[in-house]
Amino acid sequence: MEVRAIAKHVKMSPRKIRLVVDVVRGMEVNQALDQLNFINKWATKPVAKLLNSAVANAVNNFELDKDNLLIKEVMVNEGQTIKRWMPKAHGRATPIRKRTSHIILVLGEIKDSGKKEAKKQKIESPVKLDTRPKEAEGVKIDSKKEKNKDKAVELKDEKGKIIEDPRMEGRHDHTKMEGGAHKGFVTKMFRRKSG
Repeated sequence: MEVRAIAKHVKMSPRKIRLVVDVVRGMEVNQALDQLNFINKWATKPVAKLLNSAVANAVNNFELDKDNLLIKEVMVNEGQTIKRWMPKAHGRATPIRKRTSHIILVLGEIKDSGKKEAKKQKIESPVKLDTRPKEAEGVKIDSKKEKNKDKAVELKDEKGKIIEDPRMEGRHDHTKMEGGAHKGFVTKMFRRKSG
């Protein structure tokens, strides 16, 4: 049985990551994690994180034993290159290429356990919400006004005032309660000042 884990857009060049990956390729998982702890390279952090993720996939999804796993295959491919520039003398600019990597890790079993499928997870169906408006406390909805969207919708706020929106500027069944765009903070901010 094979278990895969992929890390995309790791902000490190593939050449630097391959130095670390070549050391642990073909090792057992526990031995590889111990080896990664003692390698003095920055690339050990994303590789160890990906290895732990692949082990978690194998243990939780496929019910495999952690001690029975080995690193079967590891590939480091070049990802997207982020292009930047640095100013230099005489008004020139030199390019900077910030390289990224995609790491693909495949775990295999030392002794075949015979499992071929992931364990089935019980997924509960999401709760369906009623999309029709209901009469709640402090909210009046008239069936005639609901059918005819040209008329006003009356709503009560906390103070008990009735707010009418004759223009029905809210989308779908929602109504705007504060008024149009001509009022409020935005117009105060961008108002032209004379003087």
